Amino acid sequence: MDRCKEPENYYRASLGGKAARPPLGGTQRADICVIGGGFTGLSAALHLALAGAEVILLEAETIGFAASGRNGGQIHTGFRQTQEHLESWLGKLHARDLWVLSEEAKALVLELAAQYGIGCALKSGLVIAAHNRRAARELAEDTEYLRMHYRYTQARMIDADETARSLGTQIYPAARFDCGGGHLQPLAFASGLASAAVQAGAWIHEHTRAQRIETSGQVVQVVCESGKLNADRIILACDAFSGALAPELSSFIAHVESFITATEPLPNELYESVLPCDAAVADTRHVLDYYRKSADRRMLFAGREAYLTLPKNIGAMVRPRMEHVFPQLKSARIEYAWSGTVGITRTRMPHLGRLSERVLFAHGYSGQGVALANLGGKLLAEAAMGHPERFDVLARVPAKRFPGGAALRKPLVAAGLMWFKLLDFL
Repeated sequence: MDRCKEPENYYRASLGGKAARPPLGGTQRADICVIGGGFTGLSAALHLALAGAEVILLEAETIGFAASGRNGGQIHTGFRQTQEHLESWLGKLHARDLWVLSEEAKALVLELAAQYGIGCALKSGLVIAAHNRRAARELAEDTEYLRMHYRYTQARMIDADETARSLGTQIYPAARFDCGGGHLQPLAFASGLASAAVQAGAWIHEHTRAQRIETSGQVVQVVCESGKLNADRIILACDAFSGALAPELSSFIAHVESFITATEPLPNELYESVLPCDAAVADTRHVLDYYRKSADRRMLFAGREAYLTLPKNIGAMVRPRMEHVFPQLKSARIEYAWSGTVGITRTRMPHLGRLSERVLFAHGYSGQGVALANLGGKLLAEAAMGHPERFDVLARVPAKRFPGGAALRKPLVAAGLMWFKLLDFL
């Protein structure tokens, strides 16, 4: 995807124009430089400024330009891996520490929105819809496991009839309704975080692409197109694009293009027939459908993925998936259609760590970054200020490289993801 040319994005259009923040100029100094103006970087900058650090954030394009401003806006519980799996892989104590952080991640989004008055259409409710009976059984088992072992009672299973009444579609055999999840307008939230960070004392420079990082003694320098920034520490918060500045991270992250559409505002009867519960929905397939309704009465529907090339007509590609779920939307015009690059890891767990004593990074939220990326930024800020204990809970999760060298990695990852896509039909 050409990051310099933003697609027709409903989120951007709904916010209208805004004043651009000027690029970095000359040579500047800060305690900490944050590279990346998405949820991770914005949260890091905000929490660093609140802790009294002199912080400058550099963004290559505009705030929320990449995944943070183009995603489905869904707030998920936990991680992409189940807690039972994390226990068997990492041990019960580590898994429980991760669960505590994941619960804090959701609470942090609500806290930030309330504390800074961020108008981002924040609502509670997330439905995980089982795409077949096997998925329904596994979902029920996981829901019960969370209730029994983690005392998580905000989620409950609903049968086919209640699912149909809640979602306005007949295609799912069961679902999990999670009152602890939710949804929001992600670009509005990112913009609100940026304003809060500036209010707290951070500086933000947009249209400032970092070209390389250089270390000399006790100083780390970020060289940009328009200037240089010297800092004591650097936080790399570029998610899917982290490898451009840190090639040693390239093998740990893969790119997947996800596609989202927004219909025209729906008439009353049609609006009320789709998704009556007004929760966000994600199904259980590897290549999933996820959708929700907007504050101005649109259906925001995402489906399909691309691994090598982008389609010319996103709306035409997503529409059949939307109409399969909601046949009543066949007459609804798609007004916006756009893509976003999702950074995924081989483990489907966030990848946090250190490139050196002075350079920290976080990326790879694998589709659950609305909550987890904001937490990641907070943990990066804590570590940069000399309190790495909570950061290390995630940094201790073993990362796995994707196979292949620079030339073969992308086609090999695409082949693997296509295999998972085929599994959805079993």
